[in-house]
Amino acid sequence: MYYFYPEYSQVNYPNPGYFSPQQGLGPMQPQMPVVPPTIPAPSTGDEESYIENILRLNRGKVGTFYLTYENNAQWNAKVIHGVIETAGRDHIIVSDPQTGKRYLLLMLNLDYVEFDEPINYFMPHINPNKQVVTG
Repeated sequence: MYYFYPEYSQVNYPNPGYFSPQQGLGPMQPQMPVVPPTIPAPSTGDEESYIENILRLNRGKVGTFYLTYENNAQWNAKVIHGVIETAGRDHIIVSDPQTGKRYLLLMLNLDYVEFDEPINYFMPHINPNKQVVTG
């Protein structure tokens, strides 16, 4: 992984640790500082309001998932009732507490979800200092 440092962007910067004929094959010491990648901070409610984020906020809750499948001769719609285990960008993992079955559902097929209890939801952060230009 490479990082851009403006102070080293000149053509004649020190050797960044690559082999050069003048150095030989001995151990090479990088001349540029190495900065570890940052880890995202815990959720502050600034996330955007995507389905997978909303489903993740409601892990452990029971929902009814309505799905449709185009061009399927056996069934074109399916209803699954279960507990949200996790959700990704393109999928949801739901478990049926009565049978113990787990389902990997594709977001592509998801129409909507019903909950019998209030759900956790966050509003996207709005910056009050942001200027909106209308024309």
